[in-house]
Amino acid sequence: MVSEALLGSGTTARDRAGAALERLSASQGQEAKRRQKPTRATLWQHGVVKRWPPLRPAPCDAVPVRLPEKESLMPQYRSATSTHGRNMAGARALWRATGVKDSDFGKPIIAIANSFTQFVPGHVGLRDVGRLVATEIEAAGGLAKEFNTIAVDDGIAMGHDGMLYSLPSRDLIADSVEYMVSAHCADALVCISNCDKITPGMLMAAMRLNIPAIFISGGPMESGKMTAADGTTRKLDLIDAMMDAADPTVTDETISAIERLACPTCGSCSGMFTANSMNCLTEALGLALPMNGTLLATHADRGELFKRVGHQIVEITRAYYEHDDDSVLPRSIATKAAFENAMSLDIAMGGSTNTVLHLLAAAQEAEVDFTMADIDRLSRKVPHLAKVAPSTNLYHIEDVHRAGGIIGILGELDRGGLLETSTTNVLRTTLGDELAAYDVARPGPDGVPGSQVGEEIRTGYLAAPAGVRTTEMFSQASRWESLDTDRAAGCIRDIEHAYSADGGLAVLFGNIAEKGCIVKTAGVDESILTFSGPAVVFESQEDAVAGILGKRVSSGDVVIISHEGPRGGPGMQEMLYPTTYIKSMHLGKECALLTDGRFSGGTSGLSIGHVSPEAAAGGLIGLVRSGDIIDIDIPRRSISVRLSDEEIERRRAEEEARGEDAWTPHVDRPRKVSAALRAYAMLATSADLGAVRDLKRLGVK
Repeated sequence: MVSEALLGSGTTARDRAGAALERLSASQGQEAKRRQKPTRATLWQHGVVKRWPPLRPAPCDAVPVRLPEKESLMPQYRSATSTHGRNMAGARALWRATGVKDSDFGKPIIAIANSFTQFVPGHVGLRDVGRLVATEIEAAGGLAKEFNTIAVDDGIAMGHDGMLYSLPSRDLIADSVEYMVSAHCADALVCISNCDKITPGMLMAAMRLNIPAIFISGGPMESGKMTAADGTTRKLDLIDAMMDAADPTVTDETISAIERLACPTCGSCSGMFTANSMNCLTEALGLALPMNGTLLATHADRGELFKRVGHQIVEITRAYYEHDDDSVLPRSIATKAAFENAMSLDIAMGGSTNTVLHLLAAAQEAEVDFTMADIDRLSRKVPHLAKVAPSTNLYHIEDVHRAGGIIGILGELDRGGLLETSTTNVLRTTLGDELAAYDVARPGPDGVPGSQVGEEIRTGYLAAPAGVRTTEMFSQASRWESLDTDRAAGCIRDIEHAYSADGGLAVLFGNIAEKGCIVKTAGVDESILTFSGPAVVFESQEDAVAGILGKRVSSGDVVIISHEGPRGGPGMQEMLYPTTYIKSMHLGKECALLTDGRFSGGTSGLSIGHVSPEAAAGGLIGLVRSGDIIDIDIPRRSISVRLSDEEIERRRAEEEARGEDAWTPHVDRPRKVSAALRAYAMLATSADLGAVRDLKRLGVK
């Protein structure tokens, strides 16, 4: 028999709330009534409170009342919309068909957004981890329901029209997570992500939904290793395979060997590329547990991390719905201070330039006033503390983990007074608390670095690669013999021994980039921090690749690739092949590259992207011609083309005279742009706004 609590009745919400309170008063007295005062969540569900949550109402806000049982007001969840009330009998029938039992109704429904796919090495091992998290959720008293979203592998999509779909997939992922969670009125969310656009897409969705959420990545792969004829060992990753393949001096046999050794295990690519950068930043934002960004996919410890997430999501869900603790919501955690902490981390660790794009997009979804100006300000004061592949072959993500992981870098920033440690996290503590517990280089009460860190945490940072090819997650339990706490010459530096006083990313402004552009200074040789040269203009990545390989680019040139922005591409392709081929032609320290497209996390060299406004939006980059002199001054944060204002206006008028073809490429591009990509291009903004969709173009406020 279906209980009255599930069916509800015909009385009004306010009447039922009042009757429940009267019964409480009669049975337990006024003092009990005071103690049992219904939560804000309960009153909202009963229709008494009209606006909730205060930051931004999530969907599913017309929730039928669940009547109290045994004279107490039970917690109210968003999911009650589809699980309680007489009119939800059909929905409950369908829930039962998924395996839901009578005893499950009334539990918080935790959505698990997985991203398993056999197309992507960072996701190939995720098939079973959703069940692992679900088991822990259910043991903690929740009801877990898993769904999947898409995942595009940028490395496989690179170098052809597939790359047009990469950035737009971020918004599609955000939409798909929002759709599933909102349509089924889930109470909370676990995001199982890993590679390039999946983490930011899920992050955008979490900010929109603003319900309890925790991020957990699949983890990085182990770096590859190759033994040379002289017995020396070379560490490898994806970029080595791409770069050496374009170098005519490298033999086919060597390339074949590198190809087989560069990516030995499941997991996100082993350097400080976009995937790992974003997974590290979720730690700094407070939305992931410590070690999320650096603990290897193959290590058994990551399985334990997944289990902890399952337990913790139930804890913060109950804190929100049962105790009105809205401090656990994504928007309460990811404040402007948290975004600044995350960006400071990115600058200090020389992360991918794509993180700028994604943090700006997430901030827009969170309605946080975090802009390129903030990034510019931070980049001028945050030092570069960790140099990791592709900026060096010495260190990969596994080495960052051994040195204390992301908390290790944040700890050094904290000792330099460069963090806001009062920000909170999904552990319901502060960043300061995390640093005290996890920072292996922090002096303990006895003055010994790391003495305050527990043995379990210390052992966790000793998790090491096994050197065995595998696609199995959690398949090994190797440990380093010791931690890397050398902050003078180790993987993570202290501020005194920083690689540079200003960090690994910089924002440049000038007439060619009025709203800014981004350069990963961590990968720029000191000899070319200031650079001037003639432009060699291409209006597509394909033409640029042909020009570079065809030796149309010479020492001292500035390669311009225009019309590759979010709207102009469309899709803002990554320019990894052009930068890789410049290096393979031994021009890496002799040329610059400037584009309104973006770069892979694997890019290094004087590669400047995200030029805003883009050519398709009327940006000056679309008016540059071959031979124009480009001046780049990273120390002064400036970039410009040597053209008079009169010449710029003359060229602009000439471009506008093209009518409907204005601000499009001047040569035909053999590029198939689907209806889906055209729809994306209609709404996409330039990179300075995170390439998010501008609904104002549709007349939507």
